[in-house]
Amino acid sequence: MSQSHAIPVAQAGQRLKLFESKLVLPAMIESFYKLNPAVQLRSPVMFVVYVGSIVTTLLYVQSIFGKGEASSGFILATAIWLWFTVLFANFAEALAEGRSKAQAASLRSLKQSVTSKKLSTPKLGTAWLPCSATDLRKGDYVLVEAGDVIPIDGTVIEGVASVDESAITGESAPVIRESGGDFSSVTGGTRVLSDWLVVQVTANPGETFLDRMIAMVEGAKRKKTPNEIALTILLVALTIVFLVVTATLLPMSMFSVEVAKSGTPITITVLIALLVCLIPTTIGGLLSAIGVAGMSRMMQANVIATSGRAVEAAGDVDVLLLDKTGTITLGNRQASAFFPAPGVTERELADVAQLASLADETPEGRSIVVLAKQKFNIRERELSPVHAAFIPFTAQTRMSGVDMDGREVRKGAAEAVRKYVEAQGKDFPSDVLRSVDDVSRRGSTPLVVSDSWRVMGVVELKDIVKGGIKERFAELRRMGIKTVMITGDNRVTAAAIAAEAGVDDFLAEATPEDKLKLIRDYQSDGRLVAMTGDGTNDAPALAQADVAVAMSSGTQAAKEAGNMVDLDSNPTKLLEIVEIGKQMLMTRGSLTTFSISNDIAKYFAIIPAAFVGTYPQLKALDVMHLASPNSAIMSAVIFNALIIVFLIPLALKGVRYRAIGATALLRRNLLVYGAGGLVLPFIGIKLIDLLLSAFNLV
Repeated sequence: MSQSHAIPVAQAGQRLKLFESKLVLPAMIESFYKLNPAVQLRSPVMFVVYVGSIVTTLLYVQSIFGKGEASSGFILATAIWLWFTVLFANFAEALAEGRSKAQAASLRSLKQSVTSKKLSTPKLGTAWLPCSATDLRKGDYVLVEAGDVIPIDGTVIEGVASVDESAITGESAPVIRESGGDFSSVTGGTRVLSDWLVVQVTANPGETFLDRMIAMVEGAKRKKTPNEIALTILLVALTIVFLVVTATLLPMSMFSVEVAKSGTPITITVLIALLVCLIPTTIGGLLSAIGVAGMSRMMQANVIATSGRAVEAAGDVDVLLLDKTGTITLGNRQASAFFPAPGVTERELADVAQLASLADETPEGRSIVVLAKQKFNIRERELSPVHAAFIPFTAQTRMSGVDMDGREVRKGAAEAVRKYVEAQGKDFPSDVLRSVDDVSRRGSTPLVVSDSWRVMGVVELKDIVKGGIKERFAELRRMGIKTVMITGDNRVTAAAIAAEAGVDDFLAEATPEDKLKLIRDYQSDGRLVAMTGDGTNDAPALAQADVAVAMSSGTQAAKEAGNMVDLDSNPTKLLEIVEIGKQMLMTRGSLTTFSISNDIAKYFAIIPAAFVGTYPQLKALDVMHLASPNSAIMSAVIFNALIIVFLIPLALKGVRYRAIGATALLRRNLLVYGAGGLVLPFIGIKLIDLLLSAFNLV
């Protein structure tokens, strides 16, 4: 299977313009397919317009044969524009879905048939048999060698290899996948570049991560979110109110009953036009498109949401749990200073610290070697002639170092080195303890160095807080969102970094149980919590959080527990996810405000036109001085249809995100979209009326 031309899902979304022909033409065709009554019934508001379109069409057919209403031209024009109203709403939804389908197409291109090397046992030496990826089942074992495509999702149980995940993530740099730890998960459709892996299959065909991505991107499983359902209920209630009002007026048109013995009858066509213009058709026609577009924008950020509810919840989140390393800080701690113990020179400390770090390939270890070289020109030495034995760091000892010529050189956490030294009956200098505390208070990490149980001093590892992160936290605070830093550091170090970064609170020396308890405590107070994670130990907390973003590079357990997956594996993405969720809610709120205000303005056009023959006093409401009742009604119907088209770009792109509180946001909505929705129909309806009159179209 070749992946050289595969387009990462985010890039696919970003390359498509809003009204690109490859999207518009299929969306126009899909708009007609969506005229299926079963599809229309999903939106109660637009279903009323749909029924009105059918009724007016039947009335026109009836008028052709000289029956029913007399003005066949007016009925035809009304019917045509009501059908356009339905089609424009269908087009908005189809265009949003088309963007998602284009994103899904790039993913589906990865789902090609692959022949795998199936093993009968999880041992490398076992003979393998060729097997189609579609025949693999959960629990099977496969061998994947350099150049092979990983056939299906799985967990590495043996081996270590470099894997190209660019077809999924868009990131060109290969990643390391190995057995054990938090980087053992592999995704079907990615390619092994070097070495080999034995992978245990963790998903059946059709249930893989890629399959779930495609299903969600296409919107095939998108269900209405709680807020969307609540808004739909509100719109239905408003529609029912107008249906009841229309039903009370219907007998007057059916039986040509004249009001006050001198009025003119109200036709069914006029009543339908009145109903359609006064129910909230604008937001009713765009509501589904807003939801689909929210999922699409999340995809453009390279985040897969496994439910629409997760996207919406991201907008409602009021507590963010953020890992310190990689999210708030750069993550690669660097040696910045040496603090020798009494009786030890700084050069001696640097020499021993470098010796303890020569076999340490971590960024921290390499930075100690570099700092010693820069400050004192201490060069790396050849240790093979002295039969040096390197001691790797473990979570149990929390130390590393080297044994050579009877010397035991160690570096590690202060408490670990202290126990190590005191176990040999040696003293741990109080001055070194003070240096440890000073380093911790600055938000850095202290490493204590010892040489044959003699404490040499402290190396300061400085973890740099990311630039601009404090300002972003300030924005979140203005929106009423609380930020909590999660770290395994001690409380002193955690407090210093929390103060520098500007977070509201922190959890130090955090364990999986601590994270889970913290989330439950916030949720018991009625708050929505978001967090990120990549390890198996994060899975319980991810499963509990309302918005749980798992890293694509993380374990299968973390990805299964989360309701979002970040393909970039960037912990900072959580902030962007919250902004996208907020933007979707802002868009829905803004267009709802506009729609309701829009309907209020149309009262001044269609109410006088419909009832002025019966109640001449209503002429006072005709502030626009429209040409005739028919022109007023037709202008309102046309404007009602066209406004949906003009609002499609806003529904799909979303309103501009602003980091402001709920009160300020409501005030802005009322000012911009409330006042705008009130004024714009007066201008639009009047212009349409002038055009209709100028060309004698009514």
